[in-house]
Amino acid sequence: MSTTEIVEQALQLKASERYALLELLHQSLDKPDPEIDRVWQEEALRRLKAYDEGRLQCVSMEAAFRDL
Repeated sequence: MSTTEIVEQALQLKASERYALLELLHQSLDKPDPEIDRVWQEEALRRLKAYDEGRLQCVSMEAAFRDL
């Protein structure tokens, strides 16, 4: 069965069934990666330590979001 055929069949489902299918597909793609989590944790701790030691230049939240 081709992707086009699958999409055509999926579009025939009730809205609630399409939503459930969407959630299942999203969950299949959104798997946690322990290595990425570990690297981000190390980076967060490194930044916190730099902040605590006064080695990290910071700006206020207002300044950070001013131009958005």
